[in-house]
Amino acid sequence: MKQKIAISIGDINGVGLEILLRELEHTLSVCEPIFCAHKEMFYAALQILQSRTNNKTPRLESNIAHITSLLDSMPASCFVPPESTHNLTLDALPLDTLPTITPSLLDRTSGAYSFLSFMRALELTESKNANTLLTMPIHKEAWALANIPYAGHTELLRAHYKKEAIMMLGCEAMFVALFSDHIPLAQVSGRIGTESYTRFLLDFARCFRFSQALVLGFNPHCGDGGVIGGTEDIAISQAVRAANTALNDEKFVGVFPPDTAFSPRMRERFSVFVAPYHDIGLAPLKALYFDESINISLNLPITRVSVDHGVAYDIAYQGLACTKSYHNALHFALQEGLC
Repeated sequence: MKQKIAISIGDINGVGLEILLRELEHTLSVCEPIFCAHKEMFYAALQILQSRTNNKTPRLESNIAHITSLLDSMPASCFVPPESTHNLTLDALPLDTLPTITPSLLDRTSGAYSFLSFMRALELTESKNANTLLTMPIHKEAWALANIPYAGHTELLRAHYKKEAIMMLGCEAMFVALFSDHIPLAQVSGRIGTESYTRFLLDFARCFRFSQALVLGFNPHCGDGGVIGGTEDIAISQAVRAANTALNDEKFVGVFPPDTAFSPRMRERFSVFVAPYHDIGLAPLKALYFDESINISLNLPITRVSVDHGVAYDIAYQGLACTKSYHNALHFALQEGLC
């Protein structure tokens, strides 16, 4: 029996719906998808995709009829309309109307619809009506315009479960787990302490299967024993020792300078890295594996995977969006026992 995957469609004015349409046949072949959107939205997106790619991408144009036939044959159970949840008032989206797709437009209505789609997908996963939650990209500013009180998916999940969700990004060749993610860089130092970092490392080791992970430092040259910077790297080093002792295993190696951690020699030895903050870990990952990388939320009661790219308004509905990240996210969601 195929696994059921609850899929939130993301911002309708970005590349999410386009990718779902172009990968529809493959998705149906490997799982039983539950798209958290009205079926009419898929037909509207297909019509726009066809009109904007006509005579520009012959291969896609030749597949439009096939995609249409797939949509026509899919049962109603594959499309679950979003609805208001948790008593949030979304003035941007009257529930008796469907939003209009306007490619590349930053719009509060598309933000509201993407939020409702996500909440329905989360509900289906929580209730065990779906095995895994897969999210397409939202636009954080569109959520803000719709008065949604969360910066994005991960922040909402943390608040919903009252747990510290761990953000991990990557692909089979390289995964990077982040101690801190979407916070100002000026706030990172104040969050680094031996106890907090130890707890983070232990949660990560419990949630994701790996042999060893390389732990990156915070200051240049890991502070050179305190000569450069403050005590952050000392705290991280102490946390590495404490976590390894608690695990009775040398799972974590470091602290190691980030400027050389991703060299070819180090990547031959390690495929899992732990970074203290967002960009120091994700800049090399995206330089090496931008199209292939995915986003995974760990340390939660559910499994949530996502594409690791944004709404890409600049290329929306032009047949140009790369589908590798979605393809990898879908197959990660189907790997039981990986996290």
